[in-house]
Amino acid sequence: MTYAIILFFSLCSGIIGALVGLGGGVILVPALLYFGISQGMIPELTPQKIVGLSVIMMIFIGLSSTLSYIKSGTVDYKSGFILFAGSIPGTFVGAWISKQLDLPSFNLYFGLLLIVLSLILIFKNRFKPIEWFKNHGMQITKTDLDGKSYTYGYPIWFAFVMTFVIGMMSGMFGIGGGSMIVPMLVILFLFPPHIAVATSMFLVFLTSLVNSASHIYFGHVPWHLVLAVIPGAYIGAKVGAAWNKRLGSDTVIFILRMMLLILGIRSIVVGLI
Repeated sequence: MTYAIILFFSLCSGIIGALVGLGGGVILVPALLYFGISQGMIPELTPQKIVGLSVIMMIFIGLSSTLSYIKSGTVDYKSGFILFAGSIPGTFVGAWISKQLDLPSFNLYFGLLLIVLSLILIFKNRFKPIEWFKNHGMQITKTDLDGKSYTYGYPIWFAFVMTFVIGMMSGMFGIGGGSMIVPMLVILFLFPPHIAVATSMFLVFLTSLVNSASHIYFGHVPWHLVLAVIPGAYIGAKVGAAWNKRLGSDTVIFILRMMLLILGIRSIVVGLI
């Protein structure tokens, strides 16, 4: 039963994570907090073990979806590596902070983060793109496989600061950070949405390698449960990346932002009680 629950939620995480560039942790972590811990279906889990499972899962979500996006020529490798450099120290700091949190504190802070993420998704279409960052930073011109060229850009120092904070959140709570990275790339740095999603998943893959190393060091990874996470995440990410090319993601994002808002409020209430 334990393996079936984890396999199911890792599959859902892979599909939704790759479809909208979120990484999948925002699905797996609250699902296992509720069904695994609150409902007692997987009593051996702790918040730290759930985070450990999530970061391992995101390696395979990131790898699977990145391989799919490589074929469509939408990954900006240069930006991916620059953003990755900023996130490395953040993931180590976040993993150390996560080790200090008990269950009520984890629920409280994770709930606050979920509400912030839901608000970002709710209002992201109302934010107007900001030209300042492109005009005052490194500019990049990329041509996709359809022959369309796009110009966008950012100050490298600002990208480092933002990805340090996002990496820290990822290390603390086992989320991929895509829900913060994609709006940043689109609104602040003027990335085209399809390039932003693909580059976000490439960054999720790279960051998860470092993130998982941190949590392995702290003993947060229940290896016997990883076997259920890997196939679900990999297959789900393949499906999500394929759907991304065919479907508009507005409906998925609407459902996701409402779900995150509800889960965030519930997590805060549980943490306070």
